Amino acid sequence: MRKTIVCGILACALAAAADPPYAGRWKMNLAKSNFGESTITYEPAAGGAMKVTMDGQSYTFTPDGKEVATPWGTTTSIKAVDAKTWRMTEKTNGKVSMSGTLKLSEDGATLSMTGTRIKPDGGTSDESMTLTRVSGGPGLAGKWRMKNMNASAPESLELTPKGTDGVRIAIGGEGGVCDATLDGKEHAAKGTMWPAGWSCVVTKAGDGLAVTWKRDGKEMYKINWTASADGKTLVEKGSPAGVNEPFTIVYDRQ
Repeated sequence: MRKTIVCGILACALAAAADPPYAGRWKMNLAKSNFGESTITYEPAAGGAMKVTMDGQSYTFTPDGKEVATPWGTTTSIKAVDAKTWRMTEKTNGKVSMSGTLKLSEDGATLSMTGTRIKPDGGTSDESMTLTRVSGGPGLAGKWRMKNMNASAPESLELTPKGTDGVRIAIGGEGGVCDATLDGKEHAAKGTMWPAGWSCVVTKAGDGLAVTWKRDGKEMYKINWTASADGKTLVEKGSPAGVNEPFTIVYDRQ
């Protein structure tokens, strides 16, 4: 009888100590992900400038290569090569984090973005994105909807429980980290991928997590992470805050 009781206590302790389903290291699977509601809008502005809006945020640039600030805390510069081609450079914390090309198809119906991104862990990823015109024109002006996205080195995500009331979120290794408690309090995001002012707010959502990413106190993205029943995949469902453009990102367990 005593042996049975002891075994029962040990079993309960082990069960209590088991990691939640979302815990582990994951790698983004772009082929299984869906960004089909995401849009980018370009609008002509005064002085030959262009206003761009994506994820509910807007900024204005001039196609002369001048560096401008974005709502995400990065800077970007865009320089026209010809009527259908633009060179782009993005910087994070003063360092180049992406360089690439924006290209309009001959019929003006498709917009492609290709480039190389410096990942948070210091590696690189050759990335491409294709968008189809929803409205507008001629040229870059108009609304574009994302069709597909590819990357030679998809991003990694690691979720590590901290006791019973916390989690460590690590994106791209140590390049993007947010240590949070699961009580809805705001915690600073740290690492090379995060410009100043970013933070995370995390709560439990069933067996998963609900996360709000903020910058300077403003909600930027709201997401939920949920592991599949077999524990092999992690699904991120969310949308930019303030706009209804849902996306689904699928991660494979590593």
